[in-house]
Amino acid sequence: MPPLAGAGNAHIVSSVNDVSVRPMAPAPGASVAGDPTPGDPAPGASAPGDRALGVPTAAGERAKGEAAELLAALGAVQRAARRAVRGSAYAGPLPPARSELLRLTVRRPGISVAEAAQELRLAPNSVSTMVSKLAADGLLSRDRAAADGRSVRLTVTDKGAARVAQWRDIRAELAVRALELLPASDRRAIRTAVPALARLAERMEEV
Repeated sequence: MPPLAGAGNAHIVSSVNDVSVRPMAPAPGASVAGDPTPGDPAPGASAPGDRALGVPTAAGERAKGEAAELLAALGAVQRAARRAVRGSAYAGPLPPARSELLRLTVRRPGISVAEAAQELRLAPNSVSTMVSKLAADGLLSRDRAAADGRSVRLTVTDKGAARVAQWRDIRAELAVRALELLPASDRRAIRTAVPALARLAERMEEV
C-alpha cells in the first residue's frame, strides 16, 4: 500500500501521540490509585479493629497496670485477714476453699452442691469432697430437698455459724485497729471506695 501523504501522516501521528500521553480522567466517584479510602485511619493512627484484635495500646497497658495494682492491694488485705484468723487460738481456721464454702452456705442456706460449685468456680466433685469434710467436722449438714427427695441441700450447723462469726469478728477487729492507724484522708478514701469495689466484684463475676 502506498504511504499516505505527509500532512495526513503528521496529523495521524500527532493524534496517536495525544491519545498515548493524555491520562484518562477518572469517572465521577472513582478513587485514584494511592488515594486514601474513606474510613481508613490517618497515617500513624491505630485502626478501629486493633483493640478487638488484641493489639496492645498505651491506654490498655496503663489500665492493666492499674488493675494489677488494685488486685495486689486487695489480695494483701485478704492475706492479712487470713493470717489473723490462723493465728487465733480459738478461731479454728480452715483451708481457704473450705472456709469460703462455709461462708457461702451462711449467706445462701439450702444451696445445692452444684450451685455452690458454680458460685465458687470449682468442680462439683471438689465441692462434694469439701462438703463431706465440713459435715464430718460438724460444721455443715446435708439434707434432702423436700421437693424431690433426691437433691442435697446444704445448711450450716450452729457450730459452723459460730465458727464463721468468730472469723468475722477477728477480721473486723483487725481492720478496725489498722484503720485507726491511718490518716483521716485514707479512712475517708477507703470508706468511699467500698460501694465501687462491691460493684466491681459483681461485674467481674459477669465477664
